[in-house]
Amino acid sequence: MHIGIAGNIGSGKTTLTRMLAQHYGWTPRYEAVTHNPFLEDYYKDIHRWSFNLEVYFLTQRFKDVMEIARSKETIIQDRTIFEGVYVFVANNVAMGNLSQRDYEAYMELFEVMMQMVRLPDLLIYLRCSIPHLVAQIQKRGRDYEQSMSLEYLGGLNDRYEKFIYEEYKGEVLTIDADRLDFQNNPEDFSSITDKIDARLFGLF
Repeated sequence: MHIGIAGNIGSGKTTLTRMLAQHYGWTPRYEAVTHNPFLEDYYKDIHRWSFNLEVYFLTQRFKDVMEIARSKETIIQDRTIFEGVYVFVANNVAMGNLSQRDYEAYMELFEVMMQMVRLPDLLIYLRCSIPHLVAQIQKRGRDYEQSMSLEYLGGLNDRYEKFIYEEYKGEVLTIDADRLDFQNNPEDFSSITDKIDARLFGLF
């Protein structure tokens, strides 16, 4: 089984991925951020590094999807290949950070990959407001994220809404995360696992 965690930067995807993996005994699959060779350059000059970064992410996510398809374990994944395309790449195109030529080349590669990819069994969407995301980004204190503009973050949020509710064809569980502290409050975390149990196992 393949479970995806979707959500904007700062929404808590990685934390929830780790906690759900521990709770259910699932195998976590994390996004390639720590060793991404383009990420710091990207936040310094988004226009220059967008194509490089997005192709790198697409390659890593495709490798992940192929490994997940071969696995007999239940995998929970921190951000899926679909968000990279329909949220982050779409946002960079809309902001003029990715040329039409580069976008067309990227989408041709993506469409070839999609011939071998199936949707996750469940996509969990952490829905957050911009103030909540900003507070979380500041709290975790990654240097390369601190210069991120509100326009960029807001564009991503708009794209997430469109992706989840208009473009994505799979099963989605939306979690309104603004008022939840699932990392520190067991009741908040239980409210999430109850919803997952209901969707996956027909409980409650």
